[in-house]
Amino acid sequence: MAISKIHANSILLFLATIIVVVQANFNRDVDINWGGGSHAQIVDGGRGLRLSLDQSSGSGFQSKNYYLFGRFDMMIKLIPGHSAGTVTTFYLASEGPSHDEIDFEFLGNATGEPYTVHTNVYSQGKGNKEQQFRLWFDPTIAFHTYSIIWNPQRIIFMVDNIPMRVFTNHAASGVPFPTSKPMRVICSLWNADDWATQGGRVKTDWTKAPFIAHYRNIKLSGKPCATASSCGSGNDTFSNEAWQTQGLDANGRNRIRWVQQKHMIYNYCNDPPRFPQTPHECKASRF
Repeated sequence: MAISKIHANSILLFLATIIVVVQANFNRDVDINWGGGSHAQIVDGGRGLRLSLDQSSGSGFQSKNYYLFGRFDMMIKLIPGHSAGTVTTFYLASEGPSHDEIDFEFLGNATGEPYTVHTNVYSQGKGNKEQQFRLWFDPTIAFHTYSIIWNPQRIIFMVDNIPMRVFTNHAASGVPFPTSKPMRVICSLWNADDWATQGGRVKTDWTKAPFIAHYRNIKLSGKPCATASSCGSGNDTFSNEAWQTQGLDANGRNRIRWVQQKHMIYNYCNDPPRFPQTPHECKASRF
């Protein structure tokens, strides 16, 4: 009996250790790289992080590690009330002039008007892959989970595990796709009233400052890289995690169709003035 109790206690201790390792911790996982002190603060023992914007400064943070592929989750509660002119972000980016980038940007609006969720994908320094959405809930009342899944086959943007967008790898047909440059997770809050709200027509009202966005429960499940330029082969297998080959099942395809039919407000694929010839990836299966 004593041996069984010891064995049981060992198992519990082992499980507790695992929980500690995977638990969100901003102190462990990120560096504040802009607006440290009053504008960017880690709170709640490392479980949360608060970004602030006023006329003197914005703020931001980035992951300590670079990653080549992975799943990246962040719970965010956006600025309430009048947020026009502000941009709150959660994205991946590599370094250098021909950089890769995978964007979630939340464009503020006047009081009572909905946020715009702006998504984009850059590869080899080229973007112009914008899709924009309205959310089906108020993102300022409670935290919601925003996720980027990036593997060699595709990029999936998700909100509360509901797929919003898929960008598939069509590199074989000449469409750039990020596969070789390690990226950091970066989050920021900044003023962009020259374009962010209704094309720049509505400006930031600084009498409403400070503008505050809240982040918590960061989860970075990916292939960590030693440096911004060194990560070995993108095809290396270091674990057996779902994100490595994740796509959409039938339920996921039904959900993304609902999001795109009901909540998409802009799609670069349907913008002939910008793209007189339909981009190749827009002609292929979307999901």
